Amino acid sequence: MDARKGYSAQGLYLHMAASKVRRVADHVRKVPYPRAVAILESLPHKGARLLTKVVKSAASNALYENKKLDEEMLYVKELYVNEGPQQKRVWPRGRGRADRLIKRSCHIVVVLDEIQVQTPHGRGAKGA
Repeated sequence: MDARKGYSAQGLYLHMAASKVRRVADHVRKVPYPRAVAILESLPHKGARLLTKVVKSAASNALYENKKLDEEMLYVKELYVNEGPQQKRVWPRGRGRADRLIKRSCHIVVVLDEIQVQTPHGRGAKGA
């Protein structure tokens, strides 16, 4: 993977289908960190618990790397939910038949970054 700007964390080989986690992930993209955690902790889905762990880990990494940083100044810059390996199992059915049971997994990558302070148009930091 290419080097991303910001503070990242990843959860690999998590036992849940990527499609189920993506439904929850859509709620917290481009959202400030405190609000993202509040949203994820209020949702009843298992995917929300998995995402909460990875988002909190990314915030912890950010605070460890930059001691001057405040949690309020972070936002979810990028959030990827990719498919992981699949475990294939046999599911016995009636009359001697068998179906395939596919146990899916996923990888979650979260990148947090600092919120940039906007300056008024036409005025720099020295003009004020």
